[in-house]
Amino acid sequence: MNSIPYGRQYIDQDDIDAVVSTLQSDFLTQGPIVKQFEDQFSAYIGAKHAVAVSNATAGLHLANLALGLKKGDRIITTPITFAATANSARYCGAEVWFADIDPNTYLLSLDSTRNLIESKPKGFFKGIIPVDFAGLPVNMEAFRALANEHDLWIIEDACHAPGGYFIDSKGKKQRCGNGSYANFGVFSFHPVKHIACGEGGMITTNSDELYHKLVTLRTHGITKAAMSKNHGGWFYEMQQLGFNYRLTDIQSALGITQLAKNHKGVERRNEIAKKYKSVFKDKIKYQDLPQGFYNAHHLFVIEVEQRKALYDFLRTKNIFAQIHYIPIHTMPYYKQIGYEGADLKHAENYYSKCISLPMYPNLSETEQDYIINTIFEFLNE
Repeated sequence: MNSIPYGRQYIDQDDIDAVVSTLQSDFLTQGPIVKQFEDQFSAYIGAKHAVAVSNATAGLHLANLALGLKKGDRIITTPITFAATANSARYCGAEVWFADIDPNTYLLSLDSTRNLIESKPKGFFKGIIPVDFAGLPVNMEAFRALANEHDLWIIEDACHAPGGYFIDSKGKKQRCGNGSYANFGVFSFHPVKHIACGEGGMITTNSDELYHKLVTLRTHGITKAAMSKNHGGWFYEMQQLGFNYRLTDIQSALGITQLAKNHKGVERRNEIAKKYKSVFKDKIKYQDLPQGFYNAHHLFVIEVEQRKALYDFLRTKNIFAQIHYIPIHTMPYYKQIGYEGADLKHAENYYSKCISLPMYPNLSETEQDYIINTIFEFLNE
């Protein structure tokens, strides 16, 4: 069997044609294709605004900055996520506090978050960054209610979940990152994600004010909006310290064609997940799917007792599973700033057993059968 990674991009001829067309155009960056991608992405997600950025880490950083996060402030997030989720707050000088996960959905626990908030004086925390881990949507309606009780903002890290959604208490479909309950949604266009741009990210919001902050912060804090009759068309002002976090037209062209395929891609991911579940049911634990939720399935995670042995065995069979994630609070950097010994038992137990199986739209049935049979071969030894 050929090498089977845990995730991979799928590039076909229309993607290649779009990139070549852009390479032959007048603009390679800061051109019309970026805005086209933003408009199509916001329409797909159902948010008023979308701002394309160089990567999702940049998106998280700008979202924190736009909400005024600064040194001495504190936010809450999950320990089971890529380090960028927490690091983005650290870039602003803020403290990161971790609440535990739900042991069945692997998402940030609402109860654990509530307990952490209520253990401190009002105003101690500024915001919450829940993560739609593996593609499963967080119940943003419930988190919004909690945030409103304590005057907190929310950034939804939806990097795993374009195309995921849940049905809220009013019976309305709420797509991940649509801004109905969060101040911002942030998405990733890394090659192993749903929409591959090489690198790239998107921030979504329904706030005009926050949108304009993002656009300025993305481009060095510079704006041309303050032109006057005393200046020519060259005039611009740097109004604040911003960053060069822009996406190129080349990447945006690829993003547009990739976005057009995401609906079918997510459907295929769910077909793959359904097959995994059908054979693992009552034998191997996997992520719960609450009623009314639709998982976009960036990942398919199982839990096994002999995780390291299974990981190694799969590699001998050319199956390159992965581990998502080492809990952030156990990283040396975060230990050094005070997280060693944190009581996050569900996150740590999950990490001791988790392994992500191959999950991408062009995974063939033959390959999936081979993966499944290899896992049972290991378990039955």
